[in-house]
Amino acid sequence: MDPERAVARLEEVEAAFAHLDGAGRALLLGLADHSPFLWQRVVRDPGRVAAMLERPPERVVADLIARQRSAARSESGEVRDLDAVAAELRRNRGDHALLVALADIGGLWPLATVTRALSDFADASVHAAAESLLLQAAEAGRFHPHDVSNPQLKSGLVILGLGKLGAGELNYSSDIDLVVFFDPDIARLKEGLAPTPFFSKLAQGIAKLLQERTAEGYVHRVDYRLRPDPGSTPTAISLNSAYLYYENLGQNWERAAYIKARAIAGDIEAGEHFLTGLRPFVWRKYFDFASIADVHAMKRQIHAVRGHDTIAVAGHDIKLGRGGIREIEFFVQTQQLVFGGRRPDLRGRRTIAMLSALTEEGWIDATARDELGQAYDFLRTVEHRLQMVNDEQTQRLPTEEAGLESFARFAGFADAKAFETELFHHARRVQAHYALLFEAEPDLSASVGNLVFSGTDNDPATLATLRTLGFADPERVAETVRGWHFGRRPAVRTARAREVLTELVPALMQALGGTPNPDVALDTLDRAFARMPAAVELLTILRSNDCLRLLFADLLGSAPRLAETVAFSPHVLDTVIDPAFVVPKVDAEDIAAQYHGLVGKPAAYEDFLDRSRDAARQLRFVTGARLLTGILSPQAAGRAYAGIADAVVAASLDAVSRQFFAEHGEVPGGRCVVLGLGRLGANQMTAESDIDLVVLYDFDAENRTSLGPKAIDAVMAYNRLTQRLVAALTALTRRGGLYEVDLRLRPGGGQGPVAVQMRSFLPYQQEEADLWEHMALTRARVVAGDRSLGDEVMGQIRTIVGLKRETAEVYRAVRDMRRVVASEKGFSGPLDLKLAPGGLLDLDFMAQALTLAHAESHPGLVGLDASAVFAEAGNRGLLPVNEARRLGEAYRLFDDVLHWQRLMGEADSKAGASVALTRLAIAMGLPDAATLAAELDERRAEVRSLFERLLG
Repeated sequence: MDPERAVARLEEVEAAFAHLDGAGRALLLGLADHSPFLWQRVVRDPGRVAAMLERPPERVVADLIARQRSAARSESGEVRDLDAVAAELRRNRGDHALLVALADIGGLWPLATVTRALSDFADASVHAAAESLLLQAAEAGRFHPHDVSNPQLKSGLVILGLGKLGAGELNYSSDIDLVVFFDPDIARLKEGLAPTPFFSKLAQGIAKLLQERTAEGYVHRVDYRLRPDPGSTPTAISLNSAYLYYENLGQNWERAAYIKARAIAGDIEAGEHFLTGLRPFVWRKYFDFASIADVHAMKRQIHAVRGHDTIAVAGHDIKLGRGGIREIEFFVQTQQLVFGGRRPDLRGRRTIAMLSALTEEGWIDATARDELGQAYDFLRTVEHRLQMVNDEQTQRLPTEEAGLESFARFAGFADAKAFETELFHHARRVQAHYALLFEAEPDLSASVGNLVFSGTDNDPATLATLRTLGFADPERVAETVRGWHFGRRPAVRTARAREVLTELVPALMQALGGTPNPDVALDTLDRAFARMPAAVELLTILRSNDCLRLLFADLLGSAPRLAETVAFSPHVLDTVIDPAFVVPKVDAEDIAAQYHGLVGKPAAYEDFLDRSRDAARQLRFVTGARLLTGILSPQAAGRAYAGIADAVVAASLDAVSRQFFAEHGEVPGGRCVVLGLGRLGANQMTAESDIDLVVLYDFDAENRTSLGPKAIDAVMAYNRLTQRLVAALTALTRRGGLYEVDLRLRPGGGQGPVAVQMRSFLPYQQEEADLWEHMALTRARVVAGDRSLGDEVMGQIRTIVGLKRETAEVYRAVRDMRRVVASEKGFSGPLDLKLAPGGLLDLDFMAQALTLAHAESHPGLVGLDASAVFAEAGNRGLLPVNEARRLGEAYRLFDDVLHWQRLMGEADSKAGASVALTRLAIAMGLPDAATLAAELDERRAEVRSLFERLLG
């Protein structure tokens, strides 16, 4: 503020304003003193400004708008090139900006006239830009207008103005919110030219023509972000796609935006028809109180600081701050959304008019109407003064005392104190009315700060909260969550899902923030939403139960595969709030009883398959959750997983047998059993183990044909039965799958029949089998089938395992086999606990070698798991006691880590996977990934040394 300099500036151009009266001279002095932008417009061509001042401002503005609207052509009617159009648009805008400011500051126009003049001019600018681009396309042969003199008519191009532009309430230096649609059935484009790229490029051209800064300045900044899902859609969208989006995925904030929507350029008739068709989306037939929460969430999102009740003048945002313009607009728009479906008089675009309509309809009183109307007029006028200083889109008051004092005088006040008094007077009134409307609404923000994701923009306070919660990439997190609200994932495309999601997200983000890697946990949930057909049940459960929400977040961060189970079957979460969750039973009989209780009594075989999958999924989930929470040790979890598989295999064998023998009849003397080998046989299954099975059967050799209507030979019967069993265990139904099944450990491997005759089993093993087949039998047990046959099979297995063998020969064969595995399979890196040298395979091979070499003289070795074999070998003097202890400890460590790997989904971990190592370290109770890696490396080196020492 420098009055003397202002006088000097005016004297430089005063000759052009010889006929100016005192009021006019004071007005120009105000511009010279307070507005560099406006004064620059004055001094650029004083004579031109003086000529404008000699005419009524309404006539000058009408002429400028007419010139702006026709800028695509010269006065002689020739099509201008884009550079000429750009120059004309900017010249007109400079004159218009100055004239509107003079009429506003000089008190000639009320606020409504000012905003209407600004909006009409913007309409003309967009019209001219669209016309210019269409004419250019027509000259290039890419567009064929119905009428060359009016190329926008029936062009298929629809340009809607939203926000303040749509309402006719544009502010002085505002962005203009545009949405561009097109109707491919109307548009006459060059044959073969795709409409989406054409109209998207045209929309981009309009934006460039209007907002690119040149020596003449710019016309309008263009914002296309109010279109459907702007993060994943082209700039221009077909009308049909827009209808489908709003019908299925439209959000309440978009309904609020469309209250003010207006067709401003392009094919106006098509635009108005589109808005008519969109009315059911915007205006619900019932009183829509549910929308209040979403609109209030938008308001909280734009608060720079949550919960501040004191309005500080210096630096205050008169639009977004407390008691500001946006609170008045939301006060009106929210009630329009709630009541407008039943009250057509509440569907207007302009704020002041709708305050009156709300009063007439009885929803607010005259005091609220008058006080909010007066505040709106005051705040919008202040907003214009702020923007007139430097032609900037700002609503923030100066922060320094001198700047605030200068602005107060520019706004017509004697000093900053007088301005402050008036601002407080209006802002506090706005706050009071706004609070009455929203004070009882649910708080979607979090105690840690803003966590609101409505709209299209990132809220700085929300990003700061995400960082505080531990998210490494808050911008990407915000975009992901916003994508859910836009319905980018199938699981959250229904209106009900998004309603629950709106309420849940803040609490869910806090829960995810408590996981070791919140970004990874969020990505896991996002992938689950992409695969799930619906998520309402899951979201509702998580919203209503804090403990389950925290557990689910823990699963997302630590055990993604368990989280996927929850996503597929949300009801499994019920099991963790059952008191029995903390008192697990892992013996096979108890698990079988739980399994059968869940399966119940299926009505048909297909029903059994679905129920079996659901039951197994729930039991595996409970086992994994107990492991994750420390209720089960990895060793106990291994027994539980094996018990689940036992129950599933046994029930599946019963189900397929009933169906098969009902069709073909019983086989005389027929019996069969299913052997479990590998990790199933050793009761050491992990969350992701497949199952190694061998089916053995017996029958009356003298009477080998089944007794049913479709009689078949016994051998064919049991091989077909085995195939059906495998199908029952592996087939994907609508409820998913069960297990991968491997039958290659049967005699003959993958070459012979899938089922093995009992009478040939022992001779084969004694006379033909390789040592690796006997090694597999050290971990064999009966998991299903006829008990008497099972006893016979296990007796034969003990005989086979206990055969007398040369120790050196056994050790040599095992060593050679390990070399073959290493050459054929290799290993994937330091997290490959199974195949890496010194890992679990080395330990299992050593335990099996000890058993086969010494079982004849030490039968106590038969039937033990590897760590127990080492202990028994130490006790029997087959290994030094210290070495036996170290091998047992290594086995337990590696096996525990493997369990955590499979639970966490790290089965395919690659070398140096730091995230995997960190998660495993936390699970194993170690301080960090480096400690775990060092421990694994040290133990593997030791095991490998002992392997070579034992086996030579």
